[in-house]
Amino acid sequence: MNKTAYLPRRRLIASAVMIALAGTVSAQTTSNAQDNAAKRAANAARPTPGNASSTQQSDQPATLETVKVTGILGSLESSMNLKRYSDGVVDGIVAEDIGKFPDTNLAEALQRISGVSIDRVNGEGSRVTVRGVGPDFNLVLLNGRQMPTANIADTSASNSRAFDFANLAAEAIAEIDVYKTARASTPAGGIGATINVKTARPLDNPGSHGSFGVKGVWDSSNKDIPDSLQNTQLTPEISGIYSTTSADGRFGVAVSGSYQVRDYGVSQVKVDSGWHTFHGDEVNWGTIPQPGQPGSERITNRPGPNDVYSVPQNLNYSVSGIRRERTNGQVVFQYKPIDDITTTLDYTYAENKVQAQRNEMSVWFNYGPSSSSWTDGPVAAPLVYSEIIDPANSDLAMGGGKSATKNTLKSLGFNTAWKVNNSLNLGLDVHHSVAEAGSDSPYGSNSVLGTAGFFRGTTTADFGGSFPVLNVQLPDGMTQIDPSKMLVTGSSFRNSYMRSKINQIQLTGDFTFADYSRLDFGVDSTDVHNRSAFSNVQLDTWGGATSPDDYPDSVWHLDHMGHYFDAFPRHNDPNFTDAFFTWNFDQVRQLAEDAWVAAGHDASDYRASPDFTTDRRVHEKSMSAYLQWSQTYDFQMPLHVAVGVRYEKTDVTSRALVPTATGISWGSQNELSLLQGEAGFTQLSGSYKYVLPDIDLSLDLTDSMKLRASYGETIGRPGWGDIQGGQTLNTLVRVDGGTGSQGNPGLKPLLSHNIDLSFEWYYGKGSYMSVAFFRKNIDNYVGTSQVTEQPFQLHTPIGGDYWNAAISNGCADSDTTCIRNYIFTNFAGSPGVNPTGTDTNGNITGTIVGQPGDPIANFRITTPANQQSASLHGWEFNVQQMLWDTGFGVSANYTLVDSGLTYDNYVIGQQFALEGLSDSANFVAFYDKGPWQARAAYNWRGKFLASRFDGTGPNPIYTAPYGQWDVSMSYDFTKRFSMSLEGINITNRVQRQYSRNIHQLEYATQTGARYMLGLRYKF
Repeated sequence: MNKTAYLPRRRLIASAVMIALAGTVSAQTTSNAQDNAAKRAANAARPTPGNASSTQQSDQPATLETVKVTGILGSLESSMNLKRYSDGVVDGIVAEDIGKFPDTNLAEALQRISGVSIDRVNGEGSRVTVRGVGPDFNLVLLNGRQMPTANIADTSASNSRAFDFANLAAEAIAEIDVYKTARASTPAGGIGATINVKTARPLDNPGSHGSFGVKGVWDSSNKDIPDSLQNTQLTPEISGIYSTTSADGRFGVAVSGSYQVRDYGVSQVKVDSGWHTFHGDEVNWGTIPQPGQPGSERITNRPGPNDVYSVPQNLNYSVSGIRRERTNGQVVFQYKPIDDITTTLDYTYAENKVQAQRNEMSVWFNYGPSSSSWTDGPVAAPLVYSEIIDPANSDLAMGGGKSATKNTLKSLGFNTAWKVNNSLNLGLDVHHSVAEAGSDSPYGSNSVLGTAGFFRGTTTADFGGSFPVLNVQLPDGMTQIDPSKMLVTGSSFRNSYMRSKINQIQLTGDFTFADYSRLDFGVDSTDVHNRSAFSNVQLDTWGGATSPDDYPDSVWHLDHMGHYFDAFPRHNDPNFTDAFFTWNFDQVRQLAEDAWVAAGHDASDYRASPDFTTDRRVHEKSMSAYLQWSQTYDFQMPLHVAVGVRYEKTDVTSRALVPTATGISWGSQNELSLLQGEAGFTQLSGSYKYVLPDIDLSLDLTDSMKLRASYGETIGRPGWGDIQGGQTLNTLVRVDGGTGSQGNPGLKPLLSHNIDLSFEWYYGKGSYMSVAFFRKNIDNYVGTSQVTEQPFQLHTPIGGDYWNAAISNGCADSDTTCIRNYIFTNFAGSPGVNPTGTDTNGNITGTIVGQPGDPIANFRITTPANQQSASLHGWEFNVQQMLWDTGFGVSANYTLVDSGLTYDNYVIGQQFALEGLSDSANFVAFYDKGPWQARAAYNWRGKFLASRFDGTGPNPIYTAPYGQWDVSMSYDFTKRFSMSLEGINITNRVQRQYSRNIHQLEYATQTGARYMLGLRYKF
């Protein structure tokens, strides 16, 4: 075989693949026409939208017939051929038909690809991890353009660059390509992968085409949520796409839109304030008594002196009702003034609004006298942890929250593709895109009211099973929780905001030489402005802000927590004290505000503030240029070579609003708060330059077997919070000190050296198998470390003169209630001592402010730094088998990922470990023949480290292995009209996260199954 004979055959197959992705395959009459069509289609596979050849159709082949490629089989075959004929390792998903993507959620569709795992939020796919690399280091493109991202964090400004796929509807998507190996022509920023989401273009599919669908969405998790949260069980989903071109093929318009409402419930039990971890012989606040000390006789299977053990800070059960309303729309205009020029103007809009109301039941452990039983070491966890409270006068918290957020994406783009001559193509692509996320309520993006009854006695948490069982002893004579003793305690009204704006210009081109080798080239300017901001109006009145008399008994509705967790064993355990009160957030908030104002305070204390106290503004400007040369050689076995280099230069300027702390106020038993003064902006800057080479080799061993080898270097940019310009202290301070964070605009990006090897065997129509090995050596990894500092030289009353006087007069150093009462009784009117009244238990309330001479407070400051190198490697196995002409088939893959940088559960303190690293597997069985289509898909992800910090500090959070079954089926009544039924998580699987020991629960979540019945009409 000679080189010139081989290329047309190779490009002809690629042509069939790519034109099929657009919806039709044209049969050609001459080999010359075949070669021209093949060149155009092969060029279309490239991800950069500015590539002129991606839309050129100057050579007009004679069209004899049109073959529609639709359905499950067509989608899988097209995806297989995309993998087969691409440079490097590329996987993809292709729409089964216009307006019909394989999965309703894009992230859930991506998880079917080997090496791709997803993070689920409220039971729905949100962000993707690829080959063990987390969501922040995977770059998402929309039609080849870098997209801005906006994410909301509940309790701080957002740090994330990750794209949330839940914001995009699937109906308008034609194809998603996942580039796992580096290529010079791809924008920098993706270490795990670069993911290109493609939407329909009218001139790619001449004529008039349309698809319109309606679905009813029923979420099983919504049927049992409290009356105060009740939403509609059956919600609508409407979508449509219409594309048309002029008779002469010069002008085309495509319009798509979708609207979806989803109402659902989420039940969660958690130790969200974290675990305090100690050595077995340690004596500290929160430790269990040492042998011979009072209370040591109440410990069973005590951790040894060399063991590590952890005690919980809290235990919280919550039930939430959530409504998500998503609106997507896109309009595309294309115009070809002459055969050699194609222009495209498109506008994309996506809006995702989420409203939620939460009721909960929780307890806080104050580390008084306790009894406990433990697992064996060396890393021990409590099977049972019980705090002795007598008399029963602690708070049984039944707080709640309300959140309302709105996330929008607006993208306007213009593209010109110009075929200068038969050898040279040029392209220009410009876009302006803005993503914005913020509050959709006057109460902020996330608001919390603490409510409680002070009738909690001895409290026991049984962590012996997958579901923790709480038991609370009530006061003598009380057989049920009492609404007349309920009141509002502390509160927090948080306002998160994030806005990201991108202006990007891409100039690209390619030149084909006489020997069929090709040079791709381009320059790129990307200008990103990111703003992450946050404010918090908080009352740390956890002993009671108002009086029970301010709330009628009728506002508190008795309920039981157990039936919201029916997917967990022991949810109906007779020892489970699950009675709690639900209540309407708006009603109780208004009652609290009225009582607060009547007591002489400001109503604004119960509303969110639009004045941000944390405000990070980053300007990131990148200039890049690339060259990529490709050629095919015939060494008896054709060898395709692609060699490229990309140059990246980035300048970072960061401004951050830094709040000034002026003091520390002790407002409740174990919690203190910062007193803050004026805030101001500080500015820092940084820059970096990189030369990123890559090479792809593919050898056709036979017509059906292919061997690949690739090497490339990629970068992943640090998170927005990591490169902020100032230090931020958290407003809530504990008895043992406070926390804060500080950014570093001088951070370098992660630099990954990537090696890929793969073997692929395409042995039948739509059938193949492949095995791939990959290794990533990552430098400049951003480690998160904590340093202890004393910012602003703040005096804390803990350990001060007033404190020491109380200790000298009989109060134990762990009895903060006794200490506070003594100080208020004996030092009222002294500097910093401000009693305000008494709570329901007769304890004096008020604030105690640290004074000169008191100890200086320590703060654990989290700071990012380029301090580590990491490596990971893994294997990917794929098989896709069509079972002859039966219509049946299977597709399966398995990914193994490994790294030596794992978390050591025996070490207390800061550690460096790779987050998100996990094995994963997929299995899909399908049927596609005649009017019937059906699919059953199982997705599994192994255990992985989700975070190195929980609510207390340096503790790991592991996500337990999780597998989920999804099914779908459809029936075509006619060629145009069909009905479908889909089921998500049909076996009602739950998710669980834990810390150093499997009994150290962090989060356990129940969401439920979701079903969709739809009708669809196409033409």
